[in-house]
Amino acid sequence: MADKKKTVSADDSNPLGTLVNLWPYMWPEGRFDLKMRVVWATVFLIASKFVLILVPYFFKWATDALDGKLDMVGLLPAFLLGAVALVIFYNLTRILQVGLNQLRDALFASVGQHAVRQLAYKTFVHMHQLSLRFHLERKTGGLSRIIERGTKGIETIVRFTILNTVPTLIEFLLTAVIFWWTYGFSYLAVTAFTVWAYIWFTIRASDWRIGIRRAMNDSDTDANTKAIDSLLNFETVKYFGNEEMEAKRFDSSMERYEKAATQVWTSLGWLNFGQGVIFGVGTAVIMVMSALAVRNGTQTIGDFVFVNAMLMQLSIPLNFIGFVYREIRQGLTDIEEMFDLLQVRPEVVDKDDARPLVIAQGAITFKDVHFSYDPERPILKGVSFEVPAGKTVAVVGPSGAGKSTISRLLYRFYDIQSGSITIDGQEVRDVTQQSLRAAIGMVPQDTVLFNDTVAYNIRYGRPDASEADIEQAAEVAQIANFIRELPQGYKTMVGERGLKLSGGEKQRVAIARTVLKAPPILILDEATSALDTTTEHEIQSALDVVSKNRTTLVIAHRLSTVVGADEIIVLKGGEIAERGTHAQLLEHDGLYASMWNRQREATEAEEHLRQVRESDDIGIIVRKPPAN
Repeated sequence: MADKKKTVSADDSNPLGTLVNLWPYMWPEGRFDLKMRVVWATVFLIASKFVLILVPYFFKWATDALDGKLDMVGLLPAFLLGAVALVIFYNLTRILQVGLNQLRDALFASVGQHAVRQLAYKTFVHMHQLSLRFHLERKTGGLSRIIERGTKGIETIVRFTILNTVPTLIEFLLTAVIFWWTYGFSYLAVTAFTVWAYIWFTIRASDWRIGIRRAMNDSDTDANTKAIDSLLNFETVKYFGNEEMEAKRFDSSMERYEKAATQVWTSLGWLNFGQGVIFGVGTAVIMVMSALAVRNGTQTIGDFVFVNAMLMQLSIPLNFIGFVYREIRQGLTDIEEMFDLLQVRPEVVDKDDARPLVIAQGAITFKDVHFSYDPERPILKGVSFEVPAGKTVAVVGPSGAGKSTISRLLYRFYDIQSGSITIDGQEVRDVTQQSLRAAIGMVPQDTVLFNDTVAYNIRYGRPDASEADIEQAAEVAQIANFIRELPQGYKTMVGERGLKLSGGEKQRVAIARTVLKAPPILILDEATSALDTTTEHEIQSALDVVSKNRTTLVIAHRLSTVVGADEIIVLKGGEIAERGTHAQLLEHDGLYASMWNRQREATEAEEHLRQVRESDDIGIIVRKPPAN
């Protein structure tokens, strides 16, 4: 199983370490333009904080001017000494401060979105680097929701940490210095205690809410997984009439999400109420102190207004500190699973000295190959065989014998436990995965197409192919006439997973894109086992054309498709039970002959039934229900 690399994650008690890991997204390497945007955005934000400090001063001066107690001659320009002018400049500074903030947001928008793009891209690439085992064990719907929440969480963290935390601390310091310098240590002490109590309560309450948020996320992921899984299996749901059962499964997850989401909002209400009480008590204490000072004549009404205005302004960064902490913590929770994904090591990796595969002839050799998905359940037990260059070798056997495992090992979706797999004498574990897979073409049993056009799915074999190349590949795959009859031809959409096409049509598309890839080695992994006999013969003729002069490995269930193979390998229980040509194996009268006879009888029965159904004399046989 894939192991995990231990690094800083969202659930560790060191959020600073996590933020350090996020620094590359805040300060993107090689993007001087984005770095300058960060610098200028920070400059404008700090400037807005200094402008913000002037706002309550203008309010104080305007109040004292209206009260006739403004004594600022020599300190303010003459044109600012009037109450009306002070009121105007009070509002102008507010407008300037808002403008600076908006300019900051505009400058930083591209930085935040670039960070989201970087992380999303890194995660997407990493998902394709992980092993087949990982993807078989995970659920696509859950993965998509984890990535969606994680990218949003990274945007929140990047934006708040780089643009708001430090400037907010600067505003706290400016407020504290002004209170201490102007009104004395007692005002500073009350303010500092209020801020401390507010932040302490916010952190404790937010940490409590993290568990609730995680439960909500788990329920959300589970509901999304069930929804996507059900929709991907739409036809199966309809076959068994289980719409109500699917709806109940989905609703049970949504019920858990409803409860958790309700708790999230309820806990938020208590958090906001507690913050309001703490700040309200602190404000009341300072306002009473100022009111007593005004009554004693040591302060003016303007001072009373100034203290109130400063406290109101202080409440904004205080609320914001609480909001920032909650968002960062919740953002870390949201990207926790994404970090776990990024920490999963690929099970199959290139060696440091891996070199590109060089195809001379394309001969494949399996030598004493042992492999198991689970140590307690071996799949292949010392399998050895060779596929000579340009020849066709088929691997057959009962279900569970290990046939499809051979194709997965050749593609290096998994690494073997012992033995060797070579192509032209080159061990597949010693070459790069990209060059290995570029040399092999696959026509699988279950062809899954992208929800795009027919042309896109054929061109997938060689993305730089021209329209003429695509049409030629379609001709070889014997699907060109069908495509031309479609309303939009090669631009016709095939639907989710190719569901708008029949099984035979999807197989022909798979053959066409393999033809377009033009690989020296070809794997046919039960490419016709899911098709009817007539369609099988049509597809087989196209496969014969494609496999001509190519090293071909055929994984087969229907033995009629491998009669012409140069050699047939019969697997049983992960070991080679028989090998030889079709004629030799029939003469041997062993496992292969037994399988051949059973399939021939089944095919003859199927053919007889088809003839009966097509008979004009007998017509369609309808089985009536038994009488009550």
